[in-house]
Amino acid sequence: MPLDSATQRWLAAAPAFSAAVPLAVMRSATDAGLIAGQQPVAEETRLREALSIAAQDGWPISVRMYFPAGAEDGEAHPALVYAPGGGWCLGGLDAWNTPCQQLADATDSVVFSVGYRLAPEHPFPVPLSDYYAALCAIADRADSLGIDPQRIAVGGDSAGGNLAAAACLLARDRQGPLIARQLLLYPALDAAMQSASLQQFGEGFGLTRSVMEYCWERYLPDAREQQNPLASPSAAASLHGLPDTLLLSCECDPLRDEAEEYARGLARDGNRVRLVRLAGTVHGAMHMTAVTPAARRVFEQCAALWDKPAT
Repeated sequence: MPLDSATQRWLAAAPAFSAAVPLAVMRSATDAGLIAGQQPVAEETRLREALSIAAQDGWPISVRMYFPAGAEDGEAHPALVYAPGGGWCLGGLDAWNTPCQQLADATDSVVFSVGYRLAPEHPFPVPLSDYYAALCAIADRADSLGIDPQRIAVGGDSAGGNLAAAACLLARDRQGPLIARQLLLYPALDAAMQSASLQQFGEGFGLTRSVMEYCWERYLPDAREQQNPLASPSAAASLHGLPDTLLLSCECDPLRDEAEEYARGLARDGNRVRLVRLAGTVHGAMHMTAVTPAARRVFEQCAALWDKPAT
């Protein structure tokens, strides 16, 4: 399905990436660009609480809680511990306020948006360690947070999907928190960057090959880590014993093939998986709901499939 004209105009107007731009400027521009593409939710964001959770080294991790529409106090709600994207080095929690609220409504879950530290100041494994520490703390505090410890999911988009997938591997191998399911939205899973879709969509579709190279290099300054499955989950020797998965890929996304191959790998290793390719969308679709109706399919598919068993 071809991109609609609104998406094409949006992409054409986007500023060109330049690694020479100072990182602070790039981060600010990224947040502003993401927010500009978002359709605000119908009512005021139900951000009820902000938490501070200690990282492994004591660093205070900021976590925001978003409640679904109609949530009642005293109920034990499902939870989605969410890792925002941004290539491990860009993006802030503010740019995910609206998408996290939409995810809370779509999944009828309390969404915990985790403000893990960013590369290159904090390269791998720090972002993953922060996210996993937040997951463990939220699971430990389930009763006081009003969530059901049997219904804690993990999720993330792009680089955040990488962290969610890696956290599932950690929890499996360390006998960590019970994870009911994982939600992977167009995740970045393969540091090798050799897929056909990367060649096909690596220029002119928003996310470019040069941007992905920039992000991977900052997250993994030591190239030897590229085959570490906690950095590059596609490199895992086995995907056996992982949670039920809902994985959404975007049709015109450089990361499409690695995401879809990961879903097939999960299924081959005995896991239950639902894979949906979102036609006519590009990477970062959850931030483009004000740009094109096609982007709304991210949340529509989450709402339609969240409580249905994977196959």
